[in-house]
Amino acid sequence: MPTTIILGSQWGDEGKGKLSDILCQKAQICARAAGGHNAGHSVVYLYAPDYYYYYYYPTTRELTLVFSANSFHLLPSGLINPNCENLIGSGVVVNVEAFFKELNALEEKGLKHVREKILISDRAHVNLTLHAAVDRAEEAQLEGNKKIGTTGRGIGPSYATKASRKGIRVHEIFKEAVFEKKLRTLAEGYKKQFGELFEYDVEEEIARFREYRKLLPNFVCDGPNFIDQAQKSGRDLLIEGANALMLDIDYGTYPYVTSSNTGFGGAVTGLALDYKQIKEVIGVVKAYTTRVGGGPFKTEDLGEAGTKLQEIGREWGVSTGRRRRCGWLDLVVLKYSQLINNYTSWNLTKLDILDTFPTIKVAVAYKDKETGEVIEHFPADLDYLDTLEVVYKEFEGWQTPITSVKTFDALPAQAQAYVKFIEEFTGIPVKWIGTGPARDDMIYL
Repeated sequence: MPTTIILGSQWGDEGKGKLSDILCQKAQICARAAGGHNAGHSVVYLYAPDYYYYYYYPTTRELTLVFSANSFHLLPSGLINPNCENLIGSGVVVNVEAFFKELNALEEKGLKHVREKILISDRAHVNLTLHAAVDRAEEAQLEGNKKIGTTGRGIGPSYATKASRKGIRVHEIFKEAVFEKKLRTLAEGYKKQFGELFEYDVEEEIARFREYRKLLPNFVCDGPNFIDQAQKSGRDLLIEGANALMLDIDYGTYPYVTSSNTGFGGAVTGLALDYKQIKEVIGVVKAYTTRVGGGPFKTEDLGEAGTKLQEIGREWGVSTGRRRRCGWLDLVVLKYSQLINNYTSWNLTKLDILDTFPTIKVAVAYKDKETGEVIEHFPADLDYLDTLEVVYKEFEGWQTPITSVKTFDALPAQAQAYVKFIEEFTGIPVKWIGTGPARDDMIYL
């Protein structure tokens, strides 16, 4: 590789897990840099002669279930590979209960090596049950379209206590008196702030951590030193992004965002990467657009096309189970995403979901309704964004299955034109094209 970064380029759920799994077969280390157990992707292996399948949507093939993990929310997906070491980096907020729950689930699925292949940076902050209680209380205070639509897992409050210098880091779990004092102080403060909305038992959480304190030591390491030694020794690193650029706390559709830096910068600082050793930054982009929760979505289709995308693409969230909002590909968003993350290539996913559409639309600009001015950038002001209309370019659909296609030249001419337009518009080459649910349903360019 030796250091490759995979990042979501839209609002998440682009299908990063499939490429992560393919590339982690060659990686020696797979790492998460930011976010928490609010992220997630399903890895479901189904077996037919000579093939393993990712179950993203229905298939008529005869398949036998071999392995199923209903997502990796906190753990890196490199744990599927018994030869790959995995790190939860310093920029992640770690829910210890979720950590052990996911490990146990993977072991029950037959992955007996996972406890030997996972480490947590001692500098990572701890995501507590307290934070989830705060999350619920904060969301309860918001009304109507002001609700963010969070996962309710306390990720925002975790980063808030971190930024206000009141958070608890992983290494502090082992200092019992310090840990309990800081936790009680946090609980008292939130009780004063939210009153009855804050439903939380601090003694129950303290009791749980007395048990975790016995189980955690073998999993904790000096994260920056681990990465430094890995890069200096030339080991192949795969950095697995969580969420996506349009959910970034600084560059996303604020305030309808997550609470961490989900882009290239967050990957570098969240793991203390030597940027000079980064060889590839892959932007994963769905062939259309989806979003979970509240916030702007200019190309959302509330009619037949949106419903069709949702049903064929099985668009409901891995972490929450909520149905995703669906619409057309927005190249204004992609160009903005590229501006921030400086991708070297695209992984275009789920192209086959468009197989049955006679006409496919792509947003190429926005337009000011009053002045007629064409807006080619993504504005920060969401009120202004809401007033803009979308300028679409229409493509003829290919209306034939492409799942069995293995080369770009074998794609229908209309599908080739669609891919080439994305490359030309963004100036970034498409290196991988997802054409179906199987691991080998991927065209390599």
